[in-house]
Amino acid sequence: MLTRIAVLVSGGGTNLQALIDAERAGRIPSGQIVLVVSTSPKAYALERAKAAGIPARYLPREGFEPALEQALAEHGVELVILAGFLRILSAEFTARRPRRILNVHPSLIPAFCGQGMYGLRVHEAALARGVKVSGATVHFVNEIPDGGEILLQKAVEVLDGDTPETLQRRVMEQAEWKLLPQAAELVCREIMEERT
Repeated sequence: MLTRIAVLVSGGGTNLQALIDAERAGRIPSGQIVLVVSTSPKAYALERAKAAGIPARYLPREGFEPALEQALAEHGVELVILAGFLRILSAEFTARRPRRILNVHPSLIPAFCGQGMYGLRVHEAALARGVKVSGATVHFVNEIPDGGEILLQKAVEVLDGDTPETLQRRVMEQAEWKLLPQAAELVCREIMEERT
């Protein structure tokens, strides 16, 4: 039985699309996305999920975690992937799922990470610091924002004349969209092996 994955999203869903495309291309042979959840009813990621035939749910911020727990149980979810999800999960929620929640962060952790560092803010900080290399990190989620064990990282060169937007796009294309499916497959395979 394939490992059942839920993807949590907040916005456009480009990382979700990378996961959907990778699953369809056979690059996540041990996993299946069975649920997409957002705290924003207007998140385009929900449309991407529906277009791919994946159940998609909007869960309001009020009472989010109990509702999420119920949805995960209903769909038999074993792995949660945060793909541009802008809400911090509670220590209680993460403690119930050690090594079963993945996040992708648009920098090479420990640089430019932690509370309040997300989206364009990360790339603005990298450019302001003058770094020559940035990238992305996939890590396990624990109670500390961006503090969990690192699973995969990939470096991306910072180019002269980069803006936060151009750097963001290149980090997504060259690192995030490659790392996230790889990490998903690694953990899905581990979960399947533990079952046997």
